[in-house]
Amino acid sequence: MMPDYSTLRDDANFGWSAAGTQGALRELADVPIREFNLEPAACIEAYRRGVPLLAEMFGEDVRLPAPSTPAISYGHVNCLGSELLFPEGGEVGQTHIYDSLEQGIAALREPVDWATTGMAPFYLDFQREMEDAFPEQSVGLSFGGEGPITTAYELRGDGFFVDIFEAPDLAHEFLRLMTDSIVDFSRWRASLTGAEFPSPVGSGMCDDLSSFIPPRMFREFAVAYWGRYYRGMTTGRRTAHIEDLQGEQLPFLEEIGLWSYDPSVSAKLTPPIIAANCRVPFAWRLVSYHYTEMSVQDVEDFVFQSCADGASSATTTIAATMCNPECVEQVHAFIAAGKECKRLAAEGCSRAEIGERVSPEGREKLWDKWCGYLGPKSTRGGARASVTGEVA
Repeated sequence: MMPDYSTLRDDANFGWSAAGTQGALRELADVPIREFNLEPAACIEAYRRGVPLLAEMFGEDVRLPAPSTPAISYGHVNCLGSELLFPEGGEVGQTHIYDSLEQGIAALREPVDWATTGMAPFYLDFQREMEDAFPEQSVGLSFGGEGPITTAYELRGDGFFVDIFEAPDLAHEFLRLMTDSIVDFSRWRASLTGAEFPSPVGSGMCDDLSSFIPPRMFREFAVAYWGRYYRGMTTGRRTAHIEDLQGEQLPFLEEIGLWSYDPSVSAKLTPPIIAANCRVPFAWRLVSYHYTEMSVQDVEDFVFQSCADGASSATTTIAATMCNPECVEQVHAFIAAGKECKRLAAEGCSRAEIGERVSPEGREKLWDKWCGYLGPKSTRGGARASVTGEVA
């Protein structure tokens, strides 16, 4: 299902979202991350105590986390033999297991019983305990996987990014088998709930490490396996979360047929750069660490300028570090600005008119002085011209 990019990014449509996270629940319920990840009782306690506290602190406009097992993105590679690492006070890690492409290819040719390997049995039991604790709610299984290039890194480590230069034919075979493995793992996951597979509705992909593929090799080593991934996963809409892309890589997002794109943290991108280089609707995210450097006015400016410069939505998530009165005020400002942008866009205001709501100080900061932005300052004006229609 290919989108019509001539109409897909509709200036009359703008959205926003603010959502809680498992990290915020752990912080509010005072549950250590290692216990949360490994002890069902601790995870249950975080949800029972943390959800009402999060709702009380941030209000009804913040989406609350639905019950789910701990968020682990390495479920697929764990079932292939990668060890999951659970440090005290830190996020889950994993080990690289293939010392060579040949070793990986041989291993990936072997069938896998996903339900009985790695920590899958542990987290299936974990899910059942949570279902007993929350009998009236659907409990998710957040034991997942990632996109082709990120998975290649998880299995081979940094060596994979040398492999594509030194042994491209073997790298292609490795990626082919590994992408099929991701799809097979996803088929198993769908079977747990009886969901139709491939999905007729759509499928997302998280593939942050694809940004490491040079633009001149991107079609061959990233886009080709994204296509294989999506063809296996869905007959519907394709969406993606890919961090750290650069402007030269953005046109490939249209080539693969994305309906929406989440750039998340990408130090060389701003909304004008994205809008100028591809027509895929995109979200622009206010990440938790940004709040420490921003005033309430800065937050409002962020939302209005994001809309003015081509974003289809502005998003933010409530991290553990944000569970304090200062951030509550900032998040409320984000929500109010998001609602106002949505109203103005729906009433026919142009993006340029919406941009007039940005303070003079905000126009100076966004995006040339935006924290984390590493790109050339000269891109701002030219990219904006293409968004507002001042030049063809």
